[in-house]
Amino acid sequence: MVAKPAAGTEGLRRQNASAVLRALRREGPATRADLAKKTGLAKATVGVIVGDLEAAGAVVEQEADRPGARGRPGRPVALGGSRFVSLGFELNVDYVAAVVLDLAGEPVHTEIQPADGSEALPELARAVVDQHVGSDRTVVGTTVAVPGLVRDDHRTVAWAPNLHLDGPGPAEALRGVVPGEVEVSNDANCAAYAEAHHGAALGVAHSLYLTGTIGIGAGIVQDGELMSGGAGFAGEVGHMPVGSSTAACGCGRRGCWEASVGLQAMLAAVGLPELDTPVRTAEVVAATARDDAAVRAGLARVGEDLGLGIALLSSVLDPEVVVLGGYFAPLGELVLGPARRTLDARLASAVQVRPELRPSTLGIRAAALGAAERSLGPVFSGERDLA
Repeated sequence: MVAKPAAGTEGLRRQNASAVLRALRREGPATRADLAKKTGLAKATVGVIVGDLEAAGAVVEQEADRPGARGRPGRPVALGGSRFVSLGFELNVDYVAAVVLDLAGEPVHTEIQPADGSEALPELARAVVDQHVGSDRTVVGTTVAVPGLVRDDHRTVAWAPNLHLDGPGPAEALRGVVPGEVEVSNDANCAAYAEAHHGAALGVAHSLYLTGTIGIGAGIVQDGELMSGGAGFAGEVGHMPVGSSTAACGCGRRGCWEASVGLQAMLAAVGLPELDTPVRTAEVVAATARDDAAVRAGLARVGEDLGLGIALLSSVLDPEVVVLGGYFAPLGELVLGPARRTLDARLASAVQVRPELRPSTLGIRAAALGAAERSLGPVFSGERDLA
């Protein structure tokens, strides 16, 4: 989400307030004097801003904790967790997910449900709003993550071959169900954003996230921000010609990477059925692999094809860390081990640094969590006024 320039006195006030909010989110509770140092604002200005934000319920004052200090201790303030929230949803092929997130980045509620069809999205959203928003909370933004290309209007699905929808459908489905406007974003981008701010890529300057569901997508994060490309379509890696050249893909072609390493390809390789969610499916596959050499061999083949694609992406993007999400995470070394060996063999030069491969720490909720985190963007950029 790109910040819009502020104009005039009102715009300056919002920008100053957002600087205080960013400092509190980034570094935690702080006194007014500390906030003045962190933001470069005058102490008097910070005092007025904090007063306005406190009155609005965006920040709360805490007890001073300075044992033995002389003089009157400054009272720290912290982001308030009860008044303002954002909503993040994911609509995927076989499940829907929801996250309610407070200003401090703490999930108020997380829910994942098996689903067959897009009609499950408004049903879940209505239940979440009824149970976890109510009259005592204000929704500052809502984002829906989908496995497909989303145009730069943050609303229109341009191409989603596994979901079989296009246009503004996901946003329109939530009209009147959730308060305010609804944005739509790519699921891999949202999950990558979540891992960079909450999960396995926290503190990493350059990371690459790979979804592990029926489709395979990528999110690229540099210094905490998503790299979206010229048209906003960066990361559509599942349809690279990598892996088996004869494997049929959901897009109608053959030889796509996700046709070799997506969830259905993995299940075909091990001869096991799909369960209610990708993660639950992978957990059962991993348990079976402990005593079944044929399952382990099938996973090794998937891991090799996974390593081929990662080697290609690493040569182009040079990430420090590659986070493997979705079904990859429960399988762990069963696929990551072969992927690492293939990656080592395929990098063109010993000078190239192999990225660290890490399983997701957020699991299947990553995209919905990232969608909710992105929905907070206008608050911390100064576009959305809380006071």
